[in-house]
Amino acid sequence: MPTPLIVPLSVKSIREIEQDGLEHDLPLMLEAGAAAASFLMDRFPPTAAVLSLVGPGNNGGDALVASSRLVESGYNVQVVMPILDAPLPTDAAAALQAWHDLEGTEGADLPKVAPDVVIDGLFGIGLNRRLESPWQDVIDTVNSWKIPVLSLDIPSGLHADTGELLGRPVQATWTLAFIAPTRALIEPISKGYAGRVEVQTLGLPYQEPREDEDFE
Repeated sequence: MPTPLIVPLSVKSIREIEQDGLEHDLPLMLEAGAAAASFLMDRFPPTAAVLSLVGPGNNGGDALVASSRLVESGYNVQVVMPILDAPLPTDAAAALQAWHDLEGTEGADLPKVAPDVVIDGLFGIGLNRRLESPWQDVIDTVNSWKIPVLSLDIPSGLHADTGELLGRPVQATWTLAFIAPTRALIEPISKGYAGRVEVQTLGLPYQEPREDEDFE
């Protein structure tokens, strides 16, 4: 079960905890994707139409794992990758292959009809540049639908350490933060985009912020 919201950590600290887990061969992406799928299955029936937005990093990999888990449980999932040929990190590429193994397909364009719920896996805590097309176009359309959105780690379009708006971010209904929350989820300028925040530590030990915590 997700833990209550805890004190935020910097992206640097979260990456260090994540790297330690990976060095101990923990399947963090599989855990994150499974947690996201379980979150939605607790709230939507298998008849729900799910749209999974997949970006070019590991956040997209989390969304792909969630998509596969949902399909395995009988859900109708459409995967949209705004840039289809974007190179993926190793774990995210493996998640895409697993999606294909389930005969899943992906396209670059949003559906004409809004789904019942959206998984936001476009950008995670590593985003540090302003949103451009096609990312901003996709986010604008999804926001205009005014339907439930689950953001993974953080709503796409926020700077995790400062809460700066890097364009027009995703307006999430819920945010499922992995390992630990980031400062953007509590900063006044940005927290309104996150909706209800829950934290899934993925089995990793939470570390209290250091006095010299570096929020860039």
